[in-house]
Amino acid sequence: VKALIAELIGGEIARALVLKMPKFLFTQLDASFARTEPDDEIQDLLKKSVGLNLGLHYLSGATTYDPAVNTVDPLLASRIVWLDSLLTNVDRTPRNTNMLMWRNELWLIDHGASLYFHHSWQNWQEQSLLPFVQVKDQVLLPQASELDTADAAAHFILTEERIRAIADIIPDVWLLIDADGETPAARRQVYVDFLTSRIRHSGIFVKEAQHARQALI
Repeated sequence: VKALIAELIGGEIARALVLKMPKFLFTQLDASFARTEPDDEIQDLLKKSVGLNLGLHYLSGATTYDPAVNTVDPLLASRIVWLDSLLTNVDRTPRNTNMLMWRNELWLIDHGASLYFHHSWQNWQEQSLLPFVQVKDQVLLPQASELDTADAAAHFILTEERIRAIADIIPDVWLLIDADGETPAARRQVYVDFLTSRIRHSGIFVKEAQHARQALI
């Protein structure tokens, strides 16, 4: 469920920043869905996913982004690096780019490994101010020469109201799992506060990304 929340928040923030994201769809997964799956590992995942899920529109004919083949505009690369630094997304590396080329455009997928503060749900205030040191492994970092421009544009778009509107999309049922008595509203507020704090202090993670890029080039 935490991965679904991270996917939903990350994807909607990407969409707000006018980055290409497949459309989301909430869908109910029935227990019978796994019965015809021959692969034991996938069947186990399906059994654990019964209930409300998040689907993405299938981009028919899309190919995996390959840094050895595909080139990305420096500003677009910077916007994506900025997004991943905001979300603390550890999973967009050369080994697993989590990007697709579709109709000659770059599309983002899979933000489930983002917002890892919510797995412990402790010291989120301090975590919101941490640099994102894993940015050194971000596949687009070498091309991200326009981070200051990307930062300024993101601040204009990602107001507290926009972040709150995105958090309001999270279903209550996801927020009630492992809530330790907290209400869905209280949990949503933590996501809002974490993200708005991180945006307000984005210079911390922008400088980290710039230093990591200098070390690469």
